[in-house]
Amino acid sequence: MHETSTSVPRTVTAPRGATLHARGWPQEAALRMLQNNLDPEVAEHPDELVVYGGTGKAARDWASFDAMVRALEWLTDDETLLVQSGKPVGILRTHEWAPRVLLANSNLVPDWANWEEFRRLEAAGLTMYGQMTAGSWIYIGTQGILQGTYETFSAVGARLAEKGVGHGVDALAGPLAGTLTLTAGLGGMGGAQPLAVTLNGGAVICVECDPSRIQRRLDHRYLDVQADSLDHALELAEEATRIRKPLSIGVLGNAAEMVPAMLEMGAPVDVVTDQTSAHDPLAYLPLGVAFEDWADVRQKDPAGLVERARESMARHVDAMVGFLDGGAEVFEYGNSIRDEARKGGSTRAFEFPGFVPAYIRPLFCEGKGPFRWVALSGDPADIARTDAAVLEMFPHDAALDRWLTHARLRVKFQGLPARICWLGYGQRDQAGVRFNEMVASGELKAPIVIGRDHLDCGSVASPYRETEGMLDGSDAIADWPLLNAMTNVASGASWVSIHHGGGVGIGRSIHAGQVCVADGTALAGKKIERVLTNDPATGVLRHVDAGYPEAERVAEARGLPIPTRDHGRTEDDAL
Repeated sequence: MHETSTSVPRTVTAPRGATLHARGWPQEAALRMLQNNLDPEVAEHPDELVVYGGTGKAARDWASFDAMVRALEWLTDDETLLVQSGKPVGILRTHEWAPRVLLANSNLVPDWANWEEFRRLEAAGLTMYGQMTAGSWIYIGTQGILQGTYETFSAVGARLAEKGVGHGVDALAGPLAGTLTLTAGLGGMGGAQPLAVTLNGGAVICVECDPSRIQRRLDHRYLDVQADSLDHALELAEEATRIRKPLSIGVLGNAAEMVPAMLEMGAPVDVVTDQTSAHDPLAYLPLGVAFEDWADVRQKDPAGLVERARESMARHVDAMVGFLDGGAEVFEYGNSIRDEARKGGSTRAFEFPGFVPAYIRPLFCEGKGPFRWVALSGDPADIARTDAAVLEMFPHDAALDRWLTHARLRVKFQGLPARICWLGYGQRDQAGVRFNEMVASGELKAPIVIGRDHLDCGSVASPYRETEGMLDGSDAIADWPLLNAMTNVASGASWVSIHHGGGVGIGRSIHAGQVCVADGTALAGKKIERVLTNDPATGVLRHVDAGYPEAERVAEARGLPIPTRDHGRTEDDAL
């Protein structure tokens, strides 16, 4: 039996190898992924159980963490652990096809779904903020958002070319060659931006107020250099764009000060976005507050800090609009900074779009999205073998080949070795089944965990991000992520989660996640095939229902039955 813990902060790392510490691999996988989320290489503030996003936690408190570890160690193959906002609240007898863990995080009744009520309940020890993959135990470090960011900036480069931005961009140099991007935030999400830009051939200036985050990105090779000042950063960037050299530059400072300063300087910026933790105003440093005093001010006057943060965000966003007026490609990267700036007094905050309607929605219509996997062996060679398997399965996907080539050369593993790539409906199940076969044959040294971001084609309702500007106006319809979660439970996922808030904040989204474990068994293979077919299928269905022709074509081609449309399903098909 696991000994009673003192339930105090400590260093947590996940076991490696093929030795079980639980009664089965699905339970072992959940245990290791919970622990991996809090590995110091992975988590932003592991002593506080914060994984990323400023406040996104893996467990409500250390006593809850210890109780979850004990429960997972002794959970049987026909039991399900229930986790309510980071606290294990019960174990129920189910069956072998049922998930071993069901998680719900941060969910509030709509009339009570605001930051003030959430913080009251959080202070009372009744809830926690789970972000997306923090509270669902499938965060893999900055790589987890990197490929989506890479895909987004690749699309931005194509858009610049359409607008006739005269940088002589070519395929070999990358779609952003000769361009300059300005952004802010180098945390768990924003830290992906500098590498995503340089992999696309561009130069980027990243403003960050926390010196430790800049150093972390330098150490992990996501960031190339740190400038001494904004003038120095601009000097480095202008030289890089002149010679078409990819270069990422970090500069220490407050985005609400530095972004307007860049606008006033007339800096030759082509792309502007942001990845500060603006979804939670308490996690955005206002003007006039020193970084060293931030925590103290947050504790003494949270309401005042929120007001000041929103006013600073208004200044920040107004400068972004200024760059838009000057012809730059400007977009929100899904952190709700536009709405927070609106609350702070900005009158033009929504004049630039979110990244999903601007660049990503066509991929969602095809059922494409973030497919991620983790090697429980802890051996990077297992990821190398799975990389090769994916390339072998999809040999004609040039974008996938380009991404995996970059990832193998440039991406530093954080915690357990992991990989992400964007795969679509009809591809994810093939990859998952192949991984399970590789475990069964001994080609891989231990089972593989297969999951995804909640930022996916059919698993989220988020009117300021994934479902912004839906063709039929259904931006705020939250039935879809709930249907997605129930579908994954019914299909045999290893654990399933439903969260509120995510990367955009309380009151702004409902989203769901699923994880499967490839342990080499025949049962796992059946579950994986079903889950990884049905999970992205809900995304295709969601976009068919909204009237997107691209999704309708995918559904027709794949024979996806839709009761309101005749796809020629016969009585024999039903039988």
